[in-house]
Amino acid sequence: MSPRKIRSPQAGAPPLPTLHPHAAGIDIGAREIYVAVPPGSCPRPVRAFPTFTADLLALREWLRECGVTTVAMESTGVYWIPLFQLLEAAGIEVCLVNARHCQNLPGRKTDVQDCQWLQHLHAVGLLRGSFRPAGQVCAVRAILRHRDALVRGASRCVSHLHKSLTQMNVQLHHVISDLTGVTGLAILEAILAGERDPQKLAALKDHRIKASREVIAKSLQGDWRPEHLFTLRQTYALWRQHQTLIAECDAQIEQMLRGFDARADGPPAAAAKTSHRKPQRNEPQFDARTECHRVLGVDLTAVPGFAAPTVLTLVGELGPEFAAKFPTAKHFGSWLGLCPDNRITGGKIYRVKTRDVKSRVAEALRLAAQSLWQAKNYFGDLYRRWKARLGSPKAITAMAHKLARILWHLLKFKEPFNPEVFAQAEEKLKRKQLARLQTLAANLNYQLVPNP
Repeated sequence: MSPRKIRSPQAGAPPLPTLHPHAAGIDIGAREIYVAVPPGSCPRPVRAFPTFTADLLALREWLRECGVTTVAMESTGVYWIPLFQLLEAAGIEVCLVNARHCQNLPGRKTDVQDCQWLQHLHAVGLLRGSFRPAGQVCAVRAILRHRDALVRGASRCVSHLHKSLTQMNVQLHHVISDLTGVTGLAILEAILAGERDPQKLAALKDHRIKASREVIAKSLQGDWRPEHLFTLRQTYALWRQHQTLIAECDAQIEQMLRGFDARADGPPAAAAKTSHRKPQRNEPQFDARTECHRVLGVDLTAVPGFAAPTVLTLVGELGPEFAAKFPTAKHFGSWLGLCPDNRITGGKIYRVKTRDVKSRVAEALRLAAQSLWQAKNYFGDLYRRWKARLGSPKAITAMAHKLARILWHLLKFKEPFNPEVFAQAEEKLKRKQLARLQTLAANLNYQLVPNP
């Protein structure tokens, strides 16, 4: 299909200095793509192309004929990815911009005007490209995001298993903590195999289950209706299929990580033992800690709050060389939306709320910050102090911002995490706590006496 040609409007561009004379603007759509090139490079500088691969190749050749060396496009859903990859492979610089940063003026809004507006903004140097990791990192990111979707699907299957059991008044999931554990799976498979005797089912109990065999047998007396058994069987098969696909994703991720250049020799140092930390059920089924240490050159699991799944998410979303894209840690925190977004007018700050940024990295950092609420170290004390003063949401954001700055520093300078850096701050915090306790004791006519 030949591209449809569109006549350019006669309105001239504002008299601003042109920094990129060979810049083009592209408005991405699901079925049609509008492209605007510099006015003097083609008699009809605006054209529309379908989104078939042959038409994308024709679009690329037309940009080459017009002498375009750089293009700007909005990150619209996932529609921009095929064209982005084709243009990047052809050596054309692609500036992927946030749609909020290039909104048109109020008035008529058309696809033609959008692509021309992008071309004009890019030509005068008013657009900044979004961060996008290298292609090797993007490949790992795609598998990791697919794995997250599978994990969410498996959790929905567990909810449906609970529903089927509840409809039969089988209260097993209220007696044992995890229906997909050793005991739960053994009992489910026996039920689907035709066993209905509560005592025989309760005999499958693992020794680690706190509930007694009598309580489990009592919970397994239900109304075994065939329609609910049918849904239970299909849901259990679907959950098993999810587990198989997750295991395949883990194998693929491990293979892709081995293709990265090694920035560290040998395994990381032994992790500190923590009594409260239990392995997560959805953790990768390979040594993610060692692979991430080899790829990054730094053991991020030494940072309080960073577990192996968190570090794997950071590797897949950022890559080992992301710190070079952000001049300072403040730029990185602003990109994540973890710092205050000050709005100042008339010399007064009227809004300091953080920006609404959808970032998997920020989500992982918030989860890491929230896991510090029981930590017996400086970070745990600091988080609990912020939580008491600011509340949980603001404390989580503040601690996530602190972890983001530490992450940027470690990967920027390739330095291992040194807890002694925070020893001075920790000692200052202890002195403040002691002074507060002494003041409280004096007010109650008591005196603190240290242990010998």
